[in-house]
Amino acid sequence: MAFLLQGRLPVNQDLLLMQKGMSMRKVRSKNWKKLRYFRLQDDGMTVWHARQAGGSAKPSFSISDVETVREGHESELLRSLAEEFPLEQGFTVVFHGRRSNLDLVANSVDEARIWMQGLQLLVDFVTSMDQQEWQDHPGWLSDWFQRGDKNQDGRMTFQEVQRLLRLMNVEMDQEYAFQLFQTADTSQSGTLEGEEFVQFYKALTKRPEVQEIFENFSADGQKLTLLEFVDFLREEQKEGDHASDLALELIDRYEPSESGKLWHVLSMDGFLSYLCSKDGDIFNPTCRPIYQDMTQPLSHYYINSSHNTYLVGDQLCGQSSVEGYIRALKRGCRCVEVDIWDGPSGEPIVYHGHTLTSRILFKDVVATVAQYAFQTSDYPVILSLENHCSWEQQQIMVQHLTEILGELLLRTTLDGLLPTQLPSPEELRRKVLVKGKKLRTLEEDLEEEEEEEELEPELEGEQEDEPELEAQFESESQKLSPRSKDKKKEKVVMCPLFCPPPCCEVMVQAPISKPGVLLFPKQKFKPSLCPSLSALVVYLKSVSFHSFTHSREHYRFYEISSFSETKAKSLIKEAGNEFVQHNAWQLSRVYPSGLRTDSSNYNPQELWNAGCQMVAMNVQTAGLEMDIHDGLFRQNGGCGYVLKPDFLRDAQSSFHPERPISPCKAQTLIIQVISGQQLPKVNKTKEGSIVDPLVRVEIFGIRPDTTYQETNYVENNGFNPYWGQTLCFRVLVPELALLRFVVKDYDWKSRHDFVGQYTLPWTCMKQGYRHIHLLSKDGTSLQPASIFVHICTREGLEGDES
Repeated sequence: MAFLLQGRLPVNQDLLLMQKGMSMRKVRSKNWKKLRYFRLQDDGMTVWHARQAGGSAKPSFSISDVETVREGHESELLRSLAEEFPLEQGFTVVFHGRRSNLDLVANSVDEARIWMQGLQLLVDFVTSMDQQEWQDHPGWLSDWFQRGDKNQDGRMTFQEVQRLLRLMNVEMDQEYAFQLFQTADTSQSGTLEGEEFVQFYKALTKRPEVQEIFENFSADGQKLTLLEFVDFLREEQKEGDHASDLALELIDRYEPSESGKLWHVLSMDGFLSYLCSKDGDIFNPTCRPIYQDMTQPLSHYYINSSHNTYLVGDQLCGQSSVEGYIRALKRGCRCVEVDIWDGPSGEPIVYHGHTLTSRILFKDVVATVAQYAFQTSDYPVILSLENHCSWEQQQIMVQHLTEILGELLLRTTLDGLLPTQLPSPEELRRKVLVKGKKLRTLEEDLEEEEEEEELEPELEGEQEDEPELEAQFESESQKLSPRSKDKKKEKVVMCPLFCPPPCCEVMVQAPISKPGVLLFPKQKFKPSLCPSLSALVVYLKSVSFHSFTHSREHYRFYEISSFSETKAKSLIKEAGNEFVQHNAWQLSRVYPSGLRTDSSNYNPQELWNAGCQMVAMNVQTAGLEMDIHDGLFRQNGGCGYVLKPDFLRDAQSSFHPERPISPCKAQTLIIQVISGQQLPKVNKTKEGSIVDPLVRVEIFGIRPDTTYQETNYVENNGFNPYWGQTLCFRVLVPELALLRFVVKDYDWKSRHDFVGQYTLPWTCMKQGYRHIHLLSKDGTSLQPASIFVHICTREGLEGDES
């Protein structure tokens, strides 16, 4: 049985050649390069590989796993093999989540082009499909048929159907399964072929719970008239005054029958297609594009931030790679961290200092930022520099930053004038900002720019008066260093910044010309920070935090302090309201504890509750914490900037994250968890293993709002489990709350196994009958896996949690 590519996907010559198969080299390292035979399956959804043409093949990857396809010159690994293989023959298959890339080298430039264009065509097609299209797509059905057809004879016996049901994650009553089988076997051959299997699958995937909702609003049980559909949208989906116009749009979009579209009616198939689509999703479609005010100061936004961005593993011996920057930037990260150290051949390198992590060149990191900074978002990218370099290599850093980034790099204030507040994301569009230490204030930079130009020739003349100045210097240096009396004529200059050694080098025979200006005719004075690097820091000057009072009295709005997670949590408990007020006018960056050598993460929510903008995460590490992080930044076009609630933007705010007197209206949330659809197996290696799913609904927000509730588990059914349970939550500060829906496989002996999750902000949640499309632990789509719920919110607190 062959399900050929059909439907919306056009017939394409590249795809036909890919289905015939081609030999290519699979490259894992400089030393591991193996010839493999790759072939796109007839379903158009999977690529298999074998050691040679006609050999025993096994799955390599699914098209749904692929994020994009890159050219050979974009791969670190393929570039390192450029002398061995032409870069034009190489390409990289990039997968969603944290799965390693697949580097391939074709036998010719034309073959590489065929695979690159063909794969990208399929990726774009799959990305555009909604849940119902997934289930109806012939490739999806073909995949199930091939897995169930054990002897691969193109027919499926009832025994094979029973095996297929177990693969599909369902243990069905044998009598009912046989009834479905006989109904589908219209040829009465005792097997299912082609269209018979399609009918069996459709019977298997019927949604009685959706049929019941449909019939509740349909007068004849066969269709929804325009008025009936408007009633459903208004009463259940809470679509409000625009329900009439929306009903016409949705019928035109999802009704499969042309006559239905003409008469403005919706069939059961069209109704189900709507509920499974993005329009029927729990995530409010108005929150998907950039919808927030982007003209406020940077301190008024949460900023998607990464810690140790260069790492794709742990902090002790993990791999450093520009891939870490690519992945972070493409997922909307707007603040990336760069740890720079002196490298060989005068080139600065990036790695986690004093560890066994691998090294990458700083200039490669800057080139990667230049290429990927604005592919996902046009809003500013912040380079958080952890500078450990010598004076000489800092100058090389400046050279790379200015030459590679060019006009993207912000080098002075936007209008050349002294600002009174931080600029907005809108004003900083497509700009890269440097965050780091700075020798002087921004005011001094702007005020003395012209003075320095005039002063330079004067200083050159003064150097000729060295004997007069030497006498002045001698008395000053004797005061600073009495021990120099024993060193004859040797003069010692102390650091003008009064830094302890070895911050600055001790200089010999260096006269002082005037207060604040040092001249070194024989050897130039070298502070630990290169002035040209200091000058690139404009709006993000790093300063040490002492206290909130000290910051108010001594710091400026463009100065930023960093806090360890431990310090930040302590400050929230001790002075939560002061922290909120501080974060209304000055940026804060929070980073994970140094004890997290496994690159694990903390919960960012409690830091966001205090208004901390840059809560840096180890984005390479999947888990609950990254689910919460991704949930917040899923809104506003995924642009990496989310406007904080108004009570966190007020420098006089009375809000305390630990003891909130809610400035918002409290709300009650009532969730009916109805059913699940095609949940993935947890134990894929054990054929008979079927999940016992339960749904856990978690709320993260201020401490009193953070809670969870669970449904009961459904035994042996991951294909179409039904729960029909109602959960109730009371939330004091909904503007800070996030919801996380988690499906778990019940296990009475141990912790329940993770099946899938989805996290979103409370403010982006739609009411009514909604599907929640599940994501993997890695944050990638588990399409078509979903859960079906009914959401209702009410103002105020009512009832008890159940």
